[in-house]
Amino acid sequence: MTEQTLFIVKPDGVKRQLVGEIISRFEKKGFVIQKLKMFTFTKELASEFYSVHKEKPFFDELLSYITSGPVVVAVIEGNNAVATTRQMVGATKSFEAEPGSIRGDFGLGFTENIIHASDSLESFEKEVNVVFK
Repeated sequence: MTEQTLFIVKPDGVKRQLVGEIISRFEKKGFVIQKLKMFTFTKELASEFYSVHKEKPFFDELLSYITSGPVVVAVIEGNNAVATTRQMVGATKSFEAEPGSIRGDFGLGFTENIIHASDSLESFEKEVNVVFK
């Protein structure tokens, strides 16, 4: 089933110059990039994007981190894009992510975990409308 999803190379991934490597992994998997954008989140935009985490204890740390530098956002398209992308990204806590996954290979922690990926088609619809207004 062809579908779209979104991923964000977070500030640590941009700072460590991993954008090309990460995009290349998705292209080699067969995904097609539909949209690509680099920008820095404002606190307001980050609050809207991560609103699902508003009541969680790590929310302020998450906002501080995601607004700390530029990010690269991509919308990709391909077969089972959401599930395949989540598998390629790996576990949220980088130290629990499998080797071969993006977080397993490059992530350094829980917040600084290189990449965000939509976890469902519903999340994709919300997130894409926030970052590509």
